[in-house]
Amino acid sequence: MNDQKTYLYLFRYTEEEQPLCKMEMRAFFGFDTNSHNIKTPIEVDPNRSPFMSERIEVWFEDKTIEGIINKVACLGETGKTFKLSYVKNRDEKGVSFQEAKVLERKVGLNIKGKANLSNPHDHYGLYYDKGVWYFGKLVYSKLNSAQHQNKPHEYSTALSTHIARSIVNIAVPKTEGIKVIDPCCGIGTVLIEACSMGVSITGSDVNPKVMYGSRKNLAHFGYDCKVSLQDIKDVTEEYDVAIIDMPYNLCSVLDPKDQLEMLKSARRFAHRVVIVTIEPIDEAISQAGLIINDRCVFRKNGRFKREVMVCSSKY
Repeated sequence: MNDQKTYLYLFRYTEEEQPLCKMEMRAFFGFDTNSHNIKTPIEVDPNRSPFMSERIEVWFEDKTIEGIINKVACLGETGKTFKLSYVKNRDEKGVSFQEAKVLERKVGLNIKGKANLSNPHDHYGLYYDKGVWYFGKLVYSKLNSAQHQNKPHEYSTALSTHIARSIVNIAVPKTEGIKVIDPCCGIGTVLIEACSMGVSITGSDVNPKVMYGSRKNLAHFGYDCKVSLQDIKDVTEEYDVAIIDMPYNLCSVLDPKDQLEMLKSARRFAHRVVIVTIEPIDEAISQAGLIINDRCVFRKNGRFKREVMVCSSKY
């Protein structure tokens, strides 16, 4: 078994979502990949990401299945029940269902323990990628992407729950000791996803109608989060990160001057600013004293483009 822990993360995403998924990878791991898997020593709970489907803690790797079998046979008796699953590689043709079952049996017969397919204590994964077999502890994501979808108060232009969740991950890859604000929180989609991951976040909005809606939405899902009726210019506390979904609907049109003031305010009270926008605002970002450190463009339901930018202060 490896002394240094290594993890294989497996991803599921649409073509439209890939840029956002790759940006989330960079936030979590410091690099991305065009494939549906990534190998890294960094441990992340797969339930955090809307794109992670499984995580394998790699115990053994070998170029042959026989090599994996020999290594598995050296594992000690745990006294616990187990299940072994062949995990499909979405980038390769892979094996048929019948072949997968044969592989599971060949490897599983060498695990010292009692198999339990319905309720095992330990779940192991077998995975093949680019000529290498991997074996290790398997964790499936239990994230329900529809969990926070049906809110008492909706807003037609609000971010979808899984996009909001990914943006929170991009803004706050490590949650411990990080203080976050969503100063244009709307109906609270970002706040809800952040609270569900244990992120310390507060919200505010200048629109009383949507601000009260966000409070009710948070309460509906049982989350305790401070939400204030407040203009972004009036935020006085200091934060590690601000997440701003720039207003763009017919009721929230911003002229360039107001847009610039919003960004200047964010730079004043936050060390990092994650911006979501549907229009180019590079010039306003620069004028506000911010530098773009990372960015991606993705589409929402094939309709209009959204851009996510991670910014920090020039000064």
